[in-house]
Amino acid sequence: MGNSGVSASTFEIGTGLYLIVVAMLASTIGGYVAGRLRTKWVGAHTHEVFFRDTARGFLAWALATVLGAAVLTAVAGSFAGGASSGLASAAGVSATQSAESDGPVDYYVDALLRSNPAASPNTTDLRATRREIARILTTGLRDGDIPAPDRTYVAQVVAARTGLNQADAEKRVSDIIDQAKTALDNARKAAAKLSLWLTASLLIGAFSASLAATEGGYVRDNWNPSLTGR
Repeated sequence: MGNSGVSASTFEIGTGLYLIVVAMLASTIGGYVAGRLRTKWVGAHTHEVFFRDTARGFLAWALATVLGAAVLTAVAGSFAGGASSGLASAAGVSATQSAESDGPVDYYVDALLRSNPAASPNTTDLRATRREIARILTTGLRDGDIPAPDRTYVAQVVAARTGLNQADAEKRVSDIIDQAKTALDNARKAAAKLSLWLTASLLIGAFSASLAATEGGYVRDNWNPSLTGR
């Protein structure tokens, strides 16, 4: 159907298989070239030649992996810096506003200065209210759950701003917190599964590079110039 898409599990498996296939192909090519381009070892035992070729393939894979990780890190950092600068310019954020960004103790400062939303509801500064609730949710979800006093306070703020009664506001807060927990759990599970796929691709890449290097070395040692007319 036109509105149907790839499921999360299918996308995850497809991504993992793609990583493995790319790692296997790239490592095979790199390992074979590393073994094929070496000089012939005269007088070395067959087992020694096999060991050296395996080591050459593994080192070629390790060097390519380190260089690739360094390049990706540099590119990602460059993109992140450019995106941050672009967003700051688009939003017109000044240096003074940037200096007033949230800090690790802002949640506790908010807790000290909390007023009773039911008695004096803040219906004008929506941005400040959103940031305060975001700090409460971030701190609570990071620690595992939102404390009961914070839940009550957030429900009072929601009730004051939306016109809901306290019971409906508390239900809405609980539902949103449950949704946030589910999203975080899914993100953690996806990250864990991706790390497994990455580990599998690295191991398969190392094996493919080592095996291909022994094949390349074997071709190098048994190449007969007379068969090519030279």
